[in-house]
Amino acid sequence: MLGTMSRGENPGGAFRTGDFASEIAALQTQFDMIRYMRRIGGLFGFTHFMIATVPQQDAENLASHSLVTNLPSDLLTRFDTLGLVHSSLVLRRLRETTTPFQMRNDPALIEKGGACEFEQALVEANLLQGNFFPVHDVSGSRAFVALMGPVLDVPPAAVMELQMVAIHVFNRLVDISALWKTATSKLSEREIQCLTWTAAGKTSSEIAGILGLSEHTVNHYLNHVTKKLDAVNRTQAVVKALKRGLIS
Repeated sequence: MLGTMSRGENPGGAFRTGDFASEIAALQTQFDMIRYMRRIGGLFGFTHFMIATVPQQDAENLASHSLVTNLPSDLLTRFDTLGLVHSSLVLRRLRETTTPFQMRNDPALIEKGGACEFEQALVEANLLQGNFFPVHDVSGSRAFVALMGPVLDVPPAAVMELQMVAIHVFNRLVDISALWKTATSKLSEREIQCLTWTAAGKTSSEIAGILGLSEHTVNHYLNHVTKKLDAVNRTQAVVKALKRGLIS
């Protein structure tokens, strides 16, 4: 099945995801990370992914622990509604191991009535297999990178490479999140307001009227926020702010 994919398998059986370390280090936003994970997962035949911190046994849900994912939102909602954060075998194993592992859902169990509601939803979404890669941050807090899709043959060499990718991806995501928080803390409320109205297509004069400021003051705020975001102009500042989630 995977033999028809352009995975770049080398003679030794290892999979080449390219110079992933430098490529991951160059990712700047969560959107970049989502695009990267979709591409890397696709190289191995996976369709979906999730990067999340591992919820403790007394956690209320999984959704709040998700960092980035392309899983359907209704699947996460169903997982949490069923209270599976407390009983999931996958989460239990992620709390205990640092070794990559694989789990599969058997469509035949549905016909026999042996699958729970969530497992049935996974099968219906053709998420028959999940490969989980435990990672952790500098403080030792557990997290994981999961790749999901149809039933796949993932050789040991691929598992080893994907584990390295997972480590770099998670560390970079932590760095990106820290950069966003720093950028957000540096922007004043007025700067965010002015930038938000600029994104909505308002001119400095119109923004001044909306916020009860002078046009000169609005321009002052916008010039400052442009410099803080290391942008060349207001348009680029808006684009960067949107990508970083500073404005919506």
